[in-house]
Amino acid sequence: MDVLRDYASLLKLRIIPLLVLTGVAATVAASRRAPSAAAVAAVVAGGALAAGGAGAINCWFDRDIDATMSRTRRRPIPAGRIPAWHALLAGVVMNVLAFAVLDILANATAALLAVLGAAIYVLVYTAWLKRVTSLNIVIGGAAGAMPPLVGWAAATGGLSWTALSLFLVIFLWTPVHFWALAQMLRADYRRAGIPMLPVVRGAGHTRGRSLVYAALTVLASTVPFFMRSEGVVYLAGAAALGLGLLALCWLDLTRRTWTSRVFSYSLVYLAALFGLLMAAAV
Repeated sequence: MDVLRDYASLLKLRIIPLLVLTGVAATVAASRRAPSAAAVAAVVAGGALAAGGAGAINCWFDRDIDATMSRTRRRPIPAGRIPAWHALLAGVVMNVLAFAVLDILANATAALLAVLGAAIYVLVYTAWLKRVTSLNIVIGGAAGAMPPLVGWAAATGGLSWTALSLFLVIFLWTPVHFWALAQMLRADYRRAGIPMLPVVRGAGHTRGRSLVYAALTVLASTVPFFMRSEGVVYLAGAAALGLGLLALCWLDLTRRTWTSRVFSYSLVYLAALFGLLMAAAV
């Protein structure tokens, strides 16, 4: 069981349900009715495979960083419990399977978008930006924003302005979420030489930037209403959730003790927003 647990940890399973939720919610919203079982199955299975595979390759590439950070040094690769190449092989195989599942059960557009998301995470964020710029998570956040595009394409075969607005919501939300985590782990990132924004510019600057990105996230979340894809119920819920995010970011900026609350609520915010999107569409 310990061996299975180690291999499962390579996939970074904690974040996968949230990624899958955003993809499924977009599938439902795009269908404007009950989506086909094949499309939902494709988004769930293909999305989970692509995200898990990208996580495994990330563990392979970042094994040197993981060995220096107290949060990650007990992971199976830096601790020597799993050969590094196993993670690379698993990641590649899982993304091949992700493409096949989405292509067979949905369409090639959805399959390509899913693999593109994994490629951005591995090649753009992990292998390049993470180690060289404090904008790493801003640009690299495009990887985590791909599931709504995958879900929309699985339902319709293409994309729309509404789909792109859902991509934008997650793209803008990612710095708010990740910078809160980076503030809590600032010493670890400094030790590893990773130029996360709190390390490079300090906590105060990071909190200010987070508030700006939170405001942009809330604005982006209203686009489906103004595109007439969603109704007043969605708009009211999105506004209420957004006010909570803005309030916590403001309190973190002014009191400087709310960072962990920003991190926790950001997860609740995204799950609730896409849950609302899904509920309002059925």
